[in-house]
Amino acid sequence: MLRHVKRELHVVFLSLLLAGTSAFLAPVTMAGASIPPTAFYLDIGASASLGYQPTPTSPHGQHTESGYADYLVAHEAAKGVSLKLTEIGCAGETTETMLVGGDNCYPPPDTQLSEAVSFLRAHYDESGLVTIDLGFNDIRPCFQSDTVDQSCVHDKVELVREQLPDILSALKAAAGPGVTIIGLGHYDPYLAHYLDGPQGRTFAEESFDAVTNLDHTLYDAHSDVGVPMADVNSAFNGHDTSPVTLASVGTVPDNVAEICLLTWMCQAHTYRPNIHPNDAGYEAISEAIAAVLPAPW
Repeated sequence: MLRHVKRELHVVFLSLLLAGTSAFLAPVTMAGASIPPTAFYLDIGASASLGYQPTPTSPHGQHTESGYADYLVAHEAAKGVSLKLTEIGCAGETTETMLVGGDNCYPPPDTQLSEAVSFLRAHYDESGLVTIDLGFNDIRPCFQSDTVDQSCVHDKVELVREQLPDILSALKAAAGPGVTIIGLGHYDPYLAHYLDGPQGRTFAEESFDAVTNLDHTLYDAHSDVGVPMADVNSAFNGHDTSPVTLASVGTVPDNVAEICLLTWMCQAHTYRPNIHPNDAGYEAISEAIAAVLPAPW
């Protein structure tokens, strides 16, 4: 039995809220009332796609309803577009498990990719949005004991470079003409180690270089098949090293402060440091996605 999560968020707005709605998803008028356009939203990826956060009952993290997909649904609803959300992500997913299987959610021979392709074919004549969030778990094993295995990063990034275009091409081939696909870049949660002294600062710098390398590879792969990519790193001020004051810490680079403010990496007194975004972080990611949606879409 497939262990994916499907939830429907269907918000209906009156005609006054539909001002500015795109012609592509035009409202239908019936008996003097406007019905907002409805589209599907297929959310693909790893744990972040499911809004993972630590909770009192699951300190290591669990699926929540405060992920970027949830915020994006609300964002689009405010513009008069109703999105019906389907989440099929799997914690720990990589580009390799997407292609050949081996994750903890889809028994062989099924994969998250085959599930996504089946969904898109079944909804071929509908308008829809797809977000795909992959890549970070590919390089995550390269960060161990506050060190970065550069050879590992190189090999994993090259694997992403080879495999992601095949995944994106399969999605595009299955999607109908009314479907918009958006890829996601990544922030670097390990910037928080900057607070751990000289060795931590070295680790933070090296991890940032590795995630930046991954992001460049992701951007090229998405661009090559005509898929826009949300700049999540910029949403987290990733390249801003100007000094700011972080409460209870002191002066730190802005990108380090943002990781502390937008993720669970600096919450050691509540939970163990956790790489996932908090509510504010997921909202920032949703805004990065909304920023690259074509207008109108």
